[in-house]
Amino acid sequence: MKVLIVRVGAMGDVIHALPAVAALRAARPEWTIDWVVDPRWSPLLVDADGRGPVVNRVHLAETKLWTGRPWSPATLRSVLALRRALRAETYDLVVDMQGTLRSAVIGRMAGAKRFIGYANPRERMARWFYSEAMERMAVPPGLKPLSKSALDGGTVVPPLQSSHVVEQGAALLGEACGLELTPAAFALPRQEWAESWAETEAVISRPLCLLGAGGGWGAKQWPVERYGALAKQLRSLGLDVAVNAPRQDDAVANAVVAASGGAARRIVCNVAGLVALLRRTDLFLGGDTGPMHLAAGLAVPVVALFGPTDPARNGPWGPGQARVLRDASSVTSYKRSAETEAGLARISVAEVVEAVRGLGLGQF
Repeated sequence: MKVLIVRVGAMGDVIHALPAVAALRAARPEWTIDWVVDPRWSPLLVDADGRGPVVNRVHLAETKLWTGRPWSPATLRSVLALRRALRAETYDLVVDMQGTLRSAVIGRMAGAKRFIGYANPRERMARWFYSEAMERMAVPPGLKPLSKSALDGGTVVPPLQSSHVVEQGAALLGEACGLELTPAAFALPRQEWAESWAETEAVISRPLCLLGAGGGWGAKQWPVERYGALAKQLRSLGLDVAVNAPRQDDAVANAVVAASGGAARRIVCNVAGLVALLRRTDLFLGGDTGPMHLAAGLAVPVVALFGPTDPARNGPWGPGQARVLRDASSVTSYKRSAETEAGLARISVAEVVEAVRGLGLGQF
């Protein structure tokens, strides 16, 4: 059996699909399982030699090129090359775990007789491309409202609920393959240069706390001034505090470092470097972001700050400890506004420090 997974990106989306694919790999180790992914996120699946613990191989969809230069000859060559590579594999089954028009078009390019996705995908037109579709798992009764915590107006939810996108992905993939799949912990590939860099350059002392202050859009970002104040308190508890930055000129990371008054330092790294760094991280603290989901998947203790997105659906999933803070006033909207969501802005530094202590990690 040859199966193709389509989940092109971004980081959090790839991480959310991995538990289902890892479960399929464990259930059917003899199957060929390939994946279409953006080159930026391929280090989550394969190493520099193209080998990975979960998938046999990846096909690269150069979506950044396609978006930036949609009518260029380079884009046409890239799309046609991907189509040829997918067709050459003669897949028995293609599963769209992304649910966008782009992912549906990519999946259809493979030419498999069975192409399965959600009946209610993220983008409605994607449904037109599937040969079969399934409904998403319903939110179970009693899941909302979220339970009240002891943190003055905050909210704590478990790291896993049955309506979580990870379980929805396992249900979709399991139905497509005729199996009952339970989301499984997953391994990530190692790259020697990244492991060496993290060990000898990035990690100065332990315990290490990594702050992920970005958020994809402003509404999901806790104020940088709060992160700066938090870094000072965490530093006083004996942690080395670092801020994750995808590039040197990342405005959010640089603002947090400035607000910390020297309590936090910046670490710039790509995806492979981040994976290696998180393997040596003792605590991750941040919002609903790809690095937070990556940390949870790697069993790093996590404190996650939520606002306009629903932690019952998008909260941290993984084998480690997780505490999710969400103010009772936050409204689930997924609205991509520039300003911090009002409920998220109400979460105090004191609440976050209390959540860190509540993890019971001992040394701090």
